[in-house]
Amino acid sequence: MGQDAFDMAIPQHFTSLTGALCSLFGEGTRVESAGRISGGDINEAYGLTLTGGECIFMKSNAKEKLSFFTAEAAGLHAIARTKTIGTPHVLGVGTDEGRGGFSFLLLEFIRGKSHNAGYWKDFAGQLSDLHRASTVGSVPNGKYGYGCDNYIGRRSQVNKGYDSWTGFFRDCRLEPQFRDAAQYFDKEDLKRIVRFLDHIDEILVEPEYPSLLHGDLWAGNVITGNDGRAWLIDPAVYVGHAEADIAMTELFGGFPPAFYDAYQERIPLQPGYERRRDVYNLYHLVNHLNMFGRMYLSEVKRIVGRF
Repeated sequence: MGQDAFDMAIPQHFTSLTGALCSLFGEGTRVESAGRISGGDINEAYGLTLTGGECIFMKSNAKEKLSFFTAEAAGLHAIARTKTIGTPHVLGVGTDEGRGGFSFLLLEFIRGKSHNAGYWKDFAGQLSDLHRASTVGSVPNGKYGYGCDNYIGRRSQVNKGYDSWTGFFRDCRLEPQFRDAAQYFDKEDLKRIVRFLDHIDEILVEPEYPSLLHGDLWAGNVITGNDGRAWLIDPAVYVGHAEADIAMTELFGGFPPAFYDAYQERIPLQPGYERRRDVYNLYHLVNHLNMFGRMYLSEVKRIVGRF
């Protein structure tokens, strides 16, 4: 791929939902019906049926949260540009003054086809292709990070460029989360965390090559797309070590064994992955601690205590 393969895409921006629909689907297009879709805890989601019979998916939030959607659109674009795995097509983002003002993201509607027996093996192949795709042009000032900051859940995710994976993961992933969660720890806990972070390069390893990561790869962010294959949604993309994505798949239930067997046939995990897995997932656990509270504290302390 060329130097610009992962350049940040700026989605088409609209100043009203009506204007977006007319621009995308023709003058006079309106919302015929809207059905609320459950599943997320950050944004509202709707299936919109338009006057021409088209169905599209819309996320909305407060007007000042537009950056959630521009970041998500850029992440979907980055994955799509690799031509390795499906993502919903981004139609546009924007703001609207109605209902007191709101921001929105318009996407292709996913109809939820059923998948076949080879689904998980095929998904492993698609994901390994994503992880082996070129990352040229994605990190302006280093090998790891990304060209812009984005979000992990509702919290900001720093993507400053680094030449060292271990340095990036310490400084841009773990340290900001622990700093924001300091209220949950006593003095001895904080000393352990400092020692842990000071010795992170004795635990993590540098990858053989940088990989574009989904960044939030749990089961809820893998869906069956309109082609019957696995598609990725709700990315928190950055360039890092592929095993960080694999670790995340194991955090909340995991995928079937067929997925992991097929992935390792394509990209064998480096020795010691099982030890590093908890360190990668510590990022998500402390993020959940910061978002949802003390229910995640004991697991965070357990992992830090191991090291």
